Amino acid sequence: MIRRLYAEHGKMLLAYATRLTGDRGAAEDLVQETLIRAWRHSDTVAGATVPLKGWLLTILRNLAHDRLRRRSVRPAEVPELPEGGPASGDHADRVVESLVVLDALKTLSTEHYTVLVEIYYRNRSVAEVARMLGIPEGTVKSRTHYALRSLRAALTAGEEGR
Repeated sequence: MIRRLYAEHGKMLLAYATRLTGDRGAAEDLVQETLIRAWRHSDTVAGATVPLKGWLLTILRNLAHDRLRRRSVRPAEVPELPEGGPASGDHADRVVESLVVLDALKTLSTEHYTVLVEIYYRNRSVAEVARMLGIPEGTVKSRTHYALRSLRAALTAGEEGR
């Protein structure tokens, strides 16, 4: 009996359920539950003198609405966190560190500041920075070295002052 119902109405039920839910997997579950309900009422199905299409569609629609009501009442499920703690922690420490670095950058000379900004923040190569500033690549490298050293000293002095 269920095979006959599925053969006659399965495609139509699946199309309707997919349209109602927007999810193929959920639609398949609804069709299965609809056919289970029909099986539980096999006496009604066997003695039916009218087409069962409307009855099956009504069952499916009611199941879809029940499913929607259950989901609206139930809070959304939160996936488990991967091993190792939260996916994103409090970023306040990074904000504070950024502010400290910005303050330390203000202590650098214009030449050192410019070289660091171009290389580290704008992700330019030594050759690009050299062409842009009209200086040799070796000068860009040495300015970068001394700028980082000065920045490190400014950050260390800032830590000692706290």
